[in-house]
Amino acid sequence: MKRSARLSVALHALVHLVDKPEAITSTILSECLMTNPVVVRRVMGELREAGIVSSAKGHDGGWRLTRAPGEVSLQDVHAALGETLLLRAESDPGDTACTIVRTVDRVMTDFLADAEALLAARLKRISLADLARNSAHDHKTIPGV
Repeated sequence: MKRSARLSVALHALVHLVDKPEAITSTILSECLMTNPVVVRRVMGELREAGIVSSAKGHDGGWRLTRAPGEVSLQDVHAALGETLLLRAESDPGDTACTIVRTVDRVMTDFLADAEALLAARLKRISLADLARNSAHDHKTIPGV
């Protein structure tokens, strides 16, 4: 199963928006991210729905942060995308009558939920400002990591 890169795309795009007074278009962001503008628009659209960015069309259009970078945690971004960070291995649906399969699935589901909660707590400690500051000085570490 291929792992989604949407969180990485979102974070990369958001760091480009930090300290930018002008809007940045999907095309420019897509060049920075080395991806298609449609991918950028889809990911940024979800961030817009969460109130993290805004967009405008036209001559001065593009994407802007709507909140201060220090007020946006990586968990906020992750939650806006509605994804899990961990891949889930599911049993073959034909095996659901087996008590062993159901037990293993239940235990693994509980384990993965606990792991997701730990990852979410860790992401909450890191702000977009921390990430941007670290990208400008890549030899420093991000607080809380």
